[in-house]
Amino acid sequence: MAKQKASRPASKTAVKKRSGTKAAARSSARKAVKAKARTASPKKPVRPKQRIAISHHREEDFKADGLRAYAKYRDLGIAEASHGLAQAHVIRLQGPCNPAEVSKLHFHDVEFQMVYVLKGWVKTYMEGEGETLMKEGSAWTQPPKIKHMILDYSDDVELLEVILPAEFKTVELKA
Repeated sequence: MAKQKASRPASKTAVKKRSGTKAAARSSARKAVKAKARTASPKKPVRPKQRIAISHHREEDFKADGLRAYAKYRDLGIAEASHGLAQAHVIRLQGPCNPAEVSKLHFHDVEFQMVYVLKGWVKTYMEGEGETLMKEGSAWTQPPKIKHMILDYSDDVELLEVILPAEFKTVELKA
């Protein structure tokens, strides 16, 4: 005797077919939304190709032509090589520290700023962090537009600073 298949009630079959149709419709809708999102996203501006930047230490490369009169800067060639994406320089703060000239609250309109102490020490103030003594080997980031100032530094301090973008505005504030 041949086995007979139990027949499924018609209502269950209809539900199954409907849900399959709904799943296919949802899948098509998702694909359309994803395709639309891909085409609707704004295109990033194309930057010129970056080049290699090599900088070797030379005393004559330290110039007093930067942001602060009490500092000498050695440009590392990053701004030119990155077409303005970033800049990097070694900073020598000229001692002895004169707080009347140095300790001015300010901020930089930047996307990123990182400082690393190569030699000596520097005492800083940063909004939300307070006073911090940074010594040789210390590094810190300064979020965009954070209010900060230098309070004191050793006569031999050297800092490596990396900033994005290369060109930015500095705003001095009343303390």
